[in-house]
Amino acid sequence: MRFHFALTLQALWTALCQAAMQHYPAAWGHYDVCKSQVYSDEGLTWDYMACQPEAADMTQYLKVTLDPPNITCGDPPETYCALENPYMCNNECDASTEELAHPPELMFDIEGRNPTTFWQSTSWKKYPKALLVNITLSWNKTIELTDDIVLTFESGRPEQMVLEKSLDYGRTWQPYQFYATDCLDAFTMEPKTVQDLTQHTLLDIICTEDYSRGYVWKYDKTVRFEIKDRFALFAGPRLHNMASLYGQLDTTKNLRDFFTITDLRIRLLRPATGATMVDENNLSRYFYAISDIKVQGRCKCNLHANSCVYDKEKLSCECEHNTTGPDCGRCKRDYHGRAWSAGSYLPIPKGTANICVPNNIGPVIRPNVSSLGVANRKEAPQVALSTAPSVHVANSKRARVCDNELLRCQNGGVCVNNVRCNCPSAYTGLLCEKPRCESELGGCGGPDSGQPPLMPLSSLRLLLLLLLGSALLREASCWPAAL
Repeated sequence: MRFHFALTLQALWTALCQAAMQHYPAAWGHYDVCKSQVYSDEGLTWDYMACQPEAADMTQYLKVTLDPPNITCGDPPETYCALENPYMCNNECDASTEELAHPPELMFDIEGRNPTTFWQSTSWKKYPKALLVNITLSWNKTIELTDDIVLTFESGRPEQMVLEKSLDYGRTWQPYQFYATDCLDAFTMEPKTVQDLTQHTLLDIICTEDYSRGYVWKYDKTVRFEIKDRFALFAGPRLHNMASLYGQLDTTKNLRDFFTITDLRIRLLRPATGATMVDENNLSRYFYAISDIKVQGRCKCNLHANSCVYDKEKLSCECEHNTTGPDCGRCKRDYHGRAWSAGSYLPIPKGTANICVPNNIGPVIRPNVSSLGVANRKEAPQVALSTAPSVHVANSKRARVCDNELLRCQNGGVCVNNVRCNCPSAYTGLLCEKPRCESELGGCGGPDSGQPPLMPLSSLRLLLLLLLGSALLREASCWPAAL
């Protein structure tokens, strides 16, 4: 009888889940298809969608540079001592012997080997002069980060370090995050963690002590720059609400730029010492050694390509939607019927392609409109623009309603002369942000709204009472027999 009661509850849970899934779609799409053929009144035509390449391990495609160039150990050969035991000095580095060499490429080889392979610097033999190393990772291509950046150290994590990014191929640099055992002493910054950030302060540059304090030789090896924790500020702890994140990335340029790079630079400023004082009689204990660097991301193709090719040591997007360029950042020749525009994640789940059209076709094309998940999507708070000084808003005497930078028309709308959004038929509002069905009779759940009807709350309660009552009656009828 109790088994039957459990089955009844399971059926109830399934019904509730199905009703909830109508309101909150389980999948928001991965934007992996750029176009598909569909039948319309005009016959077989192309339906264009926003698309992007799959995320991948981007360390396969980078170029690594060290500064100073002679900072790698082994020339001349050198013997090192273990940090946790100054009397254990049996680690040799010799660049002329393959088994004893520790070149930079060992930061990116396959992990899991025994013994572990790693890059290693020279020791701190010039103490008290600082042991400074810059490790620059260059892609010669714009990359969008999709997961945490993870560095694994074999020598103990550095006591002071800065992670920097470039958006212009290394010409200028901006800090991503500071790391120190004492943030106030090292960088005159209050220590914080990514958990201290909010949707409004997500772009703030912080100093963290999480990855420098508490030296334990065998276990505390990784240093992170937390991408997913920042995504979670919009998408929720388990990244279930990707629609909210996509909406923010679509409409806030400085947020997109924050997760976009062409180069990364790791600035190692002070090695692990394991103590408050440096042992000047045994400086061979102090050095940097990195066994692995993980950078997960995808080529930035402005939502105009679903694949990226690596040819002649260079990454480039395989552009669709009549676009061209390394990032699909311009229209192809003879396809300037309207100004180039990046694709849009909205509306979920297919987005808007914003294709380039031939010169002899007018500027307005029929957008791809899908209402799934948009009518009930709550707008997340906007990220404060003041946190990104590189974003400039042009001064104009005429009020600017929309543009292709910060004030982008949503849900497939097209900006016309910066003064209005030309909205699809299913949307209205200044930036096409409101479903038109909200103002219609019956609302967005009505039969003519184009939205999937939602089960009323009263019906759910009635279903719950009926199922529970039925189960209890069955259990009561079986009770004497059980005794």
